[in-house]
Amino acid sequence: MPNEILSRGVTRRAVLGGMAGVAALSVTGRALADPGGEAPALAQLVKDGKLPPLAERLPKKPMVVTPFEKVGTYGGSLRRGLRGSSDHNGILRMVGNQSLVRWNLEFTAVQPNLAERWEVSDDATQFTFHLIEGVRWSDGHPFTADDIVFAIEDCVKNTELYSATPAQLAVAGKPVTVEKIDDYTVKFTFAAANALYLENLATPLGQHPTLFPKHYCSQFLPKYNPNIEADVKKAGVTSWTELFRNRCGDIEIPTRWGNVDKPTLDPWVVKEPYVGGATRVVMTRNPYFWQVDTAGNQLPYIDEINFGISQDVESLMLNVISGKIDIQERHISVLANKPTLSQNMQKGDYRLLTLVPSAAQQCQIYFNITHKDPAMRKMFADKSFRQALSIGINRPELIDIVYFGQSEPYQAGPRPTHPWYNEKYARQFTEYDADKAGAMLDEAGYKKGGDGFRLRPDGQKVFFSIDVIPTLYPDLVDALELVKTHWAQIGIDMKVNTIERALYYTRGDDNAHDAAVWPGPGGLDPMLDPRDFFAFHPQGSRYAIPWTLWYTSNGARGEEPPESQKKRMKLFDEARSTADLDKRGAIMKQIFDIAAEEFETVGLCLAVGGFGIIRNNLRNVPEKQPDSWSWPNPGPAMPQQFTFTS
Repeated sequence: MPNEILSRGVTRRAVLGGMAGVAALSVTGRALADPGGEAPALAQLVKDGKLPPLAERLPKKPMVVTPFEKVGTYGGSLRRGLRGSSDHNGILRMVGNQSLVRWNLEFTAVQPNLAERWEVSDDATQFTFHLIEGVRWSDGHPFTADDIVFAIEDCVKNTELYSATPAQLAVAGKPVTVEKIDDYTVKFTFAAANALYLENLATPLGQHPTLFPKHYCSQFLPKYNPNIEADVKKAGVTSWTELFRNRCGDIEIPTRWGNVDKPTLDPWVVKEPYVGGATRVVMTRNPYFWQVDTAGNQLPYIDEINFGISQDVESLMLNVISGKIDIQERHISVLANKPTLSQNMQKGDYRLLTLVPSAAQQCQIYFNITHKDPAMRKMFADKSFRQALSIGINRPELIDIVYFGQSEPYQAGPRPTHPWYNEKYARQFTEYDADKAGAMLDEAGYKKGGDGFRLRPDGQKVFFSIDVIPTLYPDLVDALELVKTHWAQIGIDMKVNTIERALYYTRGDDNAHDAAVWPGPGGLDPMLDPRDFFAFHPQGSRYAIPWTLWYTSNGARGEEPPESQKKRMKLFDEARSTADLDKRGAIMKQIFDIAAEEFETVGLCLAVGGFGIIRNNLRNVPEKQPDSWSWPNPGPAMPQQFTFTS
C-alpha cells in the first residue's frame, strides 16, 4: 500500500480499502505517578518476596493501552487451537506481536511500541529509534539498545546462522548497519533509501530479527562463549548453529516456542513448550510485561493461554461448537464451515468474528519453473502451457461449488479496490474454454496418447503433483480436486498431493516440488508481500525458489533468473527506496505489467472474506479485523487487553 513518512516517526497509508468502520485501539506512553493494579498471583509473589514490586518491574513511562471496550479484570485461561506439530505461527499470531513498532487496528498506520518515537532521515536511509526506558525481559533483565545491536550485527548478519540477510534488512545488496547511540537509542543505516522499512518492521518477518536477548543468546555464539564446543557436545547437537536455533529460535521454525528458558518481551511466556509429542502449549503471564491500561493496571489481564493441539480440523471444529475454544479463526475459516458455526452459536456460546482479506488470490498455483528435472522445467517454463491450463479451469463452477458463489475469477495482483489494480494481470486467461485450451496444447507439442492423456515432446506422459496443506487450507484441496477434473478433460493428468506443513516447506526449500498452492498475497499490501509479482521470498515465491535465493543473497546463491525477473527485482528495489507515492506507484505498475506479460503463476479466484468465533464472555476483542500475515491477526488487536467477564 502507498505510505508516506510523517514528521514524528509514523506512517500513513493513502488507501486501505475494505477496513472502513473498524474501531480503533490507541496506545500512548506516559509517566505514572503510582502504578495501578497487578494480577493477584503476582501480588502474592511480591508479598512473599519472590518478585520485585510492580513499580520496579514497569518502565517509568510504560506503554499505555486504551482497552477496546473497557478496563478489564484479571484472571482466566484463554483457550485456542493449534493444528499438528508445525503450527508455530498460530502462537506467533496470538502473542508474538512485540517489536519496535506495531500496526494499528485499522492496518493503516505504524505506531510506537518498544520504540516510543523515532526519526527518519530525509533520504530514508537512517532510522533512529528511541526505546522506552526501563522495559525488562521476562527474567527481569533490562532491555536496551545492546540487545538490538546484538540481534542484527551478531545474529542476523552472521552468515553461519542466516544464509542471507533478510530482505527487509538489506538494500542495494548491502545489509543494514546498526549502532548504539546510548542505552536507549539505536540507529539503523541502510546503503540506500528504504522508505518501507517501518512498515516491514511492523510485520512478523520484520519483528523477529530485533528480539534476541543478548544476555541469554550470546552464550550460544562462539564470539562470546569460548567453551561453545563443549556446550554443543553436552546438548547432544551437531553444531553451535543448531544449538543457537534450538535455544533462541527462528521465525520459520517452532523452537521459538520450544524453550521455556528463553527470555521474551511478550505478554505471556512459555510454560509448557511446543515440542514433539505435546498435546498442548501453555503460556503464562509475563510478570515484567511493559504495558498498562488507562488505569495503570499491568497487562495482560488473562492469566494464561492454553493452545490445545488437534490432529485434524474436525476435532478443532468440535471443540469450537462445544464451547471449548475462546477465540479461533485459524484453520476453521473455510466457507463450508460457516453454516455449521452459525447454527451452533447458541450451543457454543460464541459470536462470529469477521475477517477482511488483504490477499488477492484465494488459491494461487505455482508451477516450478526451476524444476530439477530438465524436461519438467521445460514444460513448466512454457508460457503457452501455463496459459492453456489456465483457460482449461472452469472457474465459475469452482467458485459455485467450493466458495458458494462468493468470489470471481482472478489471476493475481492488487485487488479491484486498490489504486494499483491491473486489469490484464488480474483477468487474463480466466475465461473457461476447454476447446481452445486443447488446441493450444496441441500447438505447443503436447499431443494426446491412446489413453486420452497428453504426452510431452520427449514422449513421456504429462503428469505432475501439486503440493497442498490440507490442515491449513482445506478449501484449496477441494479447489484442486475440481481443477484435476477440468484438466483431465483436456488431457492433463495431475495429482493433488496433500502433505503436512513441515514437509511442504522442506520440499520447497529443496526445490523438490512439481507445483504448489498458497493463497496469493498482495491484494491490499502489494509492497509488503510481492512474492507473486517477482521471485521475492525464499519460501513464498514457489514458482522459482532458486531465483529468490539469487535475489536475497545478491547473486551469491541460487540461480540467476532471466532478464524479466531481474528487471522486476531492480524496479522493486527502486520502488521501496522511493518516498514519493506517485513515483512509487508508477514503478510498481511497471512490475505488474511485466508480471502480466510473463504469466508465471495461475490464479483461481479473488480471495474471499474469512471469519472466526469469539466466546461471548471474552471481551475487548474487535469483531472485525484484517486477515493478513503482514497484520498477523489477532495479534495487532492486542490480546493482552482481552478480558473475561466471568
